[in-house]
Amino acid sequence: MTTTPFDKKIQGLNILIVDNNHYMRRLTRAMLVNLGAKSVLEASDGLAALEAIRTGDPDIMLLEWDMPVLDGMEVMRIVRSPGVFPRPNLPIIMLTSRAERSAVAQALRAGAHEFLLKPTSPAALRDRLTSILCNPRPMVKLGDFYVPQPRRTPGNMDMVQLG
Repeated sequence: MTTTPFDKKIQGLNILIVDNNHYMRRLTRAMLVNLGAKSVLEASDGLAALEAIRTGDPDIMLLEWDMPVLDGMEVMRIVRSPGVFPRPNLPIIMLTSRAERSAVAQALRAGAHEFLLKPTSPAALRDRLTSILCNPRPMVKLGDFYVPQPRRTPGNMDMVQLG
């Protein structure tokens, strides 16, 4: 069996799953482990997520939008605060059941690296992780937002316009 660059990179990662649904956390953890992840942290709400970022030092966060206490967008707003929060460059994959195009645009505008619709598949999860690991994008300030540098492809130019 050949080892790909993705396989080597994912094995050393510490990945944080933030979802208030225990079943979804367990399912996502199983997919990550099957993809080769060795360390998976979990948080069940936004406050626990912020604490897990501070103490667990994850390399990537999978973040549910709809949660009690602090929702995913609020967590992302806090994390994407350079000079205020200790990990503003943390890669974030928004993992949610919100399928509207406006939700995708809002999440990307707020600083998500990738967007995944629930329920997701191992292949889709692997694709998003591969994008982050093999094609990293620097963080940039665009208007009031601190975001991954937008991809410049004709098909998503409307997605990267920021107010």
